[in-house]
Parts: sequence; structure tokens; C-alpha cells
Amino acid sequence: MTISVLIADDQAMVRAGFAAVLAAHEGIEVVGQAADGLEAVALAHELRPDVVVMDVRMPGKNGIEATRALQTPPRGSDYVPKVLMLTTFDIDEYVYDALRAGASGFLLKDATPEELVAAVRIVAGGDALLAPSVTRRLIEDFARSGPPPRPSGTRLAGLTERELEVLTLVGRGLSNSEIAAALFIAEQTVKTHVSKILQKLALRDRVHAVVLAYDTGLVQPGA
Repeated sequence: MTISVLIADDQAMVRAGFAAVLAAHEGIEVVGQAADGLEAVALAHELRPDVVVMDVRMPGKNGIEATRALQTPPRGSDYVPKVLMLTTFDIDEYVYDALRAGASGFLLKDATPEELVAAVRIVAGGDALLAPSVTRRLIEDFARSGPPPRPSGTRLAGLTERELEVLTLVGRGLSNSEIAAALFIAEQTVKTHVSKILQKLALRDRVHAVVLAYDTGLVQPGA
């Protein structure tokens, strides 16, 4: 299956470079390029790419605003693309804003071409990706900066006991293999649980499951 990609960056040479890197790999097609957030939103609705590679800093509507706009499809449409945020700035506030806006990935522009390609594939596949410099501590700080944790009651009521266990470990930053080892179950079983959790809670990917785990109080910062 081919992954269609839209690139949004205000620098033409950067757009061309990203396009060349991605187009050189089998299974990835660059369907369009945008010079700002407003154009990115318009082209995304027109071309319906699987992934939008979005720069954070752009004139007019910036990448965060454009990402937020793409999470609310126009009337009569159910199209919501996955967004991979790119920036030259390794600053926490951009990560916080990008995650709250609905981004599924965050990568610095100094990443290698191989890392960019891998990030697009990961995000397109429904998983979440953060730059290696974005650690579990950042996730905890992000959760702490938001509203105080609420009781986990109604939002999580539809989850089974095992799914709550898996969500808790996802929230603590464990990988599928680490969760499998912790719960003495197969890694494929973990993947199935994660998929069901995302479906039941109407979450787009793993990063938003982490955020929900903190926001509902299921996982406490520093735990």
C-alpha cells in the first residue's frame, strides 16, 4: 500500500529536499507541497494525503494552527490526516502544542533521511513517534502542564481490567515488548489490546493514549 504525503514548509528548498528524500523510497508518494498552514489545510482536504509533514513555524497560519484545523473535518467529511510535525527547535512548548493540536509525531529537522522516512511510515501505520530527545520526562511534564488529573471513571468505564493494565503501562512509556514481559503475555496480544483501547476510547494513536492516561489520573506524573 502506497503512503501519500503532503509536505508543508515555508522554505522551497526544504520542501524540495523532503520531497526528494521521501519520493526515493518505494511505497511513499509525495502528492503535494504547501508554503504555509492555510495552503496546507486547503491542499490536505483536496488531495487527502495519508500523512501531512508539517513545519511548526510558517507565516500566517502556523503548523500548530493548521494541525488543529485538520483535526476538525468540514461538514460531510470524515477525513482527518496523520500529522508529523517538523521543527528546527528542540523546545518543549512546541511538543506540548503539537500534541494538544492532534499531531501523531514530532521530529527535529536535523533527523537523518532514514529517520524521516521511518517516521512517515510509523505515523501512517497508526503509531506515534517522538524525537529521540523527547523523553518520558517530557511526557510527564506535558501532562503536568495540563488540567489536574480527573478520576478515571466514565471515560475508561468501557475498558476491561486487562485493557486498563495495558493502558497504564502505555502511559508509563513502555513499549509493546516491555508490556508483554511485564504482564506475561504475547507481544501480539499486547498489540491487540492497544488496538481495542484506541478504538474504544476513540483515540488516533499511542501518543494520545499516553496523554489520556495522565489526563484521567490513571497514571500520575513521576510515577
